[in-house]
Amino acid sequence: MNTSKLYYGFVLLLLALIGIPGQSQSQDTKSYELLPAPDLWYNDVDGIRAGLRLKGQVPGTFDDGPHRLDFGVWLGTWFPDYPVSYYVSFTEPIPSISDFGSEGNIQLISSMRTGFHNHGVAFNKRWQTGFEERNYKELTINARFEDRFENEYLLYPQLWSPGNLFLVGLNFDLRNENGLGRYSLITENAINVGGENPSFVTGTLDLQQHIPLGEYFDFRIRTFWGASTNNAPAQYLFSHSFKPAINWMNSGLTRAKGTIPTPWMEEGIFQIAGGANLRGYLGQNFDVLNTGAAPLVNSIGAVNLEADYPNPLDRAIQKIPVLGGIMQLRSYLFFDSGTSLGIVNSGSGKLLSDAGLGFMLSINIPDYLGKDRGIKIRYDIPAWLSNPAGSNNFKYRSIIGIGAVIDL
Repeated sequence: MNTSKLYYGFVLLLLALIGIPGQSQSQDTKSYELLPAPDLWYNDVDGIRAGLRLKGQVPGTFDDGPHRLDFGVWLGTWFPDYPVSYYVSFTEPIPSISDFGSEGNIQLISSMRTGFHNHGVAFNKRWQTGFEERNYKELTINARFEDRFENEYLLYPQLWSPGNLFLVGLNFDLRNENGLGRYSLITENAINVGGENPSFVTGTLDLQQHIPLGEYFDFRIRTFWGASTNNAPAQYLFSHSFKPAINWMNSGLTRAKGTIPTPWMEEGIFQIAGGANLRGYLGQNFDVLNTGAAPLVNSIGAVNLEADYPNPLDRAIQKIPVLGGIMQLRSYLFFDSGTSLGIVNSGSGKLLSDAGLGFMLSINIPDYLGKDRGIKIRYDIPAWLSNPAGSNNFKYRSIIGIGAVIDL
């Protein structure tokens, strides 16, 4: 497939479509509105990526009506080989299967940014329990095309395999309460049905349980399983300490090298939460990456435990009007343990464990469905490792993490 022709074909289509929403708006300003906002980002290939974001909606629906548009277009000011990037999502509810808090919809997504094509269509259905937006089930069935067409954006190209994919996916997300507290079950599955790579199947299962223990103490447990067949490309394989590379594309912080300073990544002090999440082994995994190899496995299972203890600073924050409702500073002890099977490039298949203490600052303004919308930054100290790779089992180690290990 000619990457340049595909790229410039999408750019021309994008330019042709940009004016369409504005025309419909000018004909009837009450039927549809576009809410623009400037946007700036940075990576080591585009430099400052300057652009425009647009939210399109029927006035007064607040992201909960028909014809929902989320659009962005950017220009890399260092003018790399592919300087124009964009993202567009259009969501249309299906009235016959929609109710309050329980919408069914069709979603079209197309993006071309940081050297990665992602285009697809999805059917989404949500079932909400009464008026409690935190208790719901969500099903997504999607078909998508993926292609890594430019490796210059990658800090570690060995985490990606060449060739495009045509994938069919099935995801399910359940969140509710039981006798112990809040819990969640999330499963994501996909099969490659075409493209330049051979067929493969991949799937993950994430179970979480939150157990409150009085006013100031909490216990959280997470179990994770992930498996991919032998033909799976590198971006769909698993590591011990960070989530698969395909999921790095879900955040602007991790899509391209340089947004997070490269030395932080290379030194193994910056963790992208997800997967087995054995946070104490981040340094060992990045030591392997820095040699040009990839610490990847076909299948892995892990348990993550966190026990919160009282934090006077957090209690002071909670007493501040407004700020206390959106900000939290957790302090906790943690223990992670997991093992891998089906070794691909490195690893021993041993049971690996770590333990220590950590702190997490979260700033969160939930969306209209009650889902988290903010940032979570962790500082973890995995002081003990079961397999320290030549150093002491007990040692001061620290990592900075993006995202919660357990998000309940």
